Amino acid sequence: MSQDTVNVWLKTDILRLAEEQPADVVLTLLRCAPTCDRAAAMIWRTIGSSSPTVEKVLPVLLCVMENWPLHSMCTSDGDNEEVFALAATVVLRVIVPECNKAMIPYSGQLFVALLFHVVITTQQIPSEEVATFWRACQEEHRLRCKPNRFAVQAMKALLCQLQRDHVVLALARKRGSDMLLRADTQHYAVGLLAREMRGIFFALCSLIALQLFKWLRREEPHCDLPFLAFLVEVLHCLDLNECGDRVLEMMSRHLRSECRERRCLALRGLVVLSKDPSMARRMCRLSPRLLELLGDAQEYVVSMTLSVLTNILENEHILISSTTAPKLAEALLPLFDHDDVHMQLLSLDLFFKVMDLVVDKEKKPLKRIVRQSLLPLFFHCHNKNECVAEASRELLLCAATFLKRKKLKRLLERKKMWKFTECLLAEDRNRAAKYLCRALPYLQSPQEPLREAAVRFMGMARRYLKGQPDELHLLTQALQTWRQDARPSCSNLKNQAQFPRRAKELSSSSESSESVSQEQHQEALKRA
Repeated sequence: MSQDTVNVWLKTDILRLAEEQPADVVLTLLRCAPTCDRAAAMIWRTIGSSSPTVEKVLPVLLCVMENWPLHSMCTSDGDNEEVFALAATVVLRVIVPECNKAMIPYSGQLFVALLFHVVITTQQIPSEEVATFWRACQEEHRLRCKPNRFAVQAMKALLCQLQRDHVVLALARKRGSDMLLRADTQHYAVGLLAREMRGIFFALCSLIALQLFKWLRREEPHCDLPFLAFLVEVLHCLDLNECGDRVLEMMSRHLRSECRERRCLALRGLVVLSKDPSMARRMCRLSPRLLELLGDAQEYVVSMTLSVLTNILENEHILISSTTAPKLAEALLPLFDHDDVHMQLLSLDLFFKVMDLVVDKEKKPLKRIVRQSLLPLFFHCHNKNECVAEASRELLLCAATFLKRKKLKRLLERKKMWKFTECLLAEDRNRAAKYLCRALPYLQSPQEPLREAAVRFMGMARRYLKGQPDELHLLTQALQTWRQDARPSCSNLKNQAQFPRRAKELSSSSESSESVSQEQHQEALKRA
């Protein structure tokens, strides 16, 4: 009998046994030859050469890989010795080149299992047992790399076997592989990997998204950030009719996280989800948390929050309650003056939606905030950016309509902007001091048209401050400081820095530090 015949019989027996008892074969091999020595590698390659056998064996290997660092499962003979999850990764690296079509149904699970090993071996310091096992693997296979780099190589081999070579090349070109191996940059690299894959491989990304979603529900602290980074890039691959509620629950949980990166990723996910009308309706309950984030110090957090709220309010079936509308409008007011044009436009658009969608019978609480918006909107009608100026003019007209101020509305329609301010001061003469306080910050605007508009308005407001010496004194100081020097001295800058504080004091009707007579103020104003 020839050696070839023996080899054929041996391979046939291996394949038959693996198909009949896949768990026993996999676990026995991993326990007897955890480092995958030459004899074991030959058996694994034999298994990998048969598609029906691979289909039976892969689920067992995946089960082992998902239980880090050790997996325990009883074989039919009662053997319950634990095996290393990392041993299954070594095996995968051996059999992946041997199988092709049989691997496709499990490609999503395989990718996520390997990604899990990349993450966990990077984030965690290996135990002494794992370190000893890996040293043995290095000796057996002449490896110089650490477990995490080996897992990255296995993941790349999987992508190449799935004919996704260009993803591997793009990752290398953008140094994604190196970022994957660092705990502090890993989630960025995973997001990069997802973006390279999502455009073309919808089916694969859909499988991966489903697997990641299952993993994230387990709340693995070491994996949730990188896995979330991948998931938010491929959310469009999920069937939201089937799992939308669970995805939204997960995103809302991360939105409350103390980790800035998790909050940002959750917001990015909500931006995608909020474009779906059915999801937007379900996101209304997140309004309190989103309102808090409008005050975040990070610009991109505020920008994404504005986008989410805008998408939610685009839904024609949504109305805003009397409790939410004033809070949202009040949070938007400071953003009218933001340095970033995109943020300004988003806040102006959202403010319009708030006025438009508030429940008719509950508009009264919102009117106070809309009145506060009149002057900032007027000043931004003079904004150098034409888009901001036009949006401000349109919103100012809407605000006058909302407040049922017919005279103001008529003047705005005729584009008589300074007549508008005269009418505003005349109709609201008892609020002239508050208007002054709101105008003061615009003296420090980086835009000259806004500064000039503020000076002119304050000159007009002067006539309505009779009998209010504190306000007149503040106005005098502001105008004198502004006019003294085109490039203010240190003392003038110091005075300017005090204006917002003094304005706040006056606006809250607190006691002023010093009272000056009306005549002295008028003389000072004339000199100014």
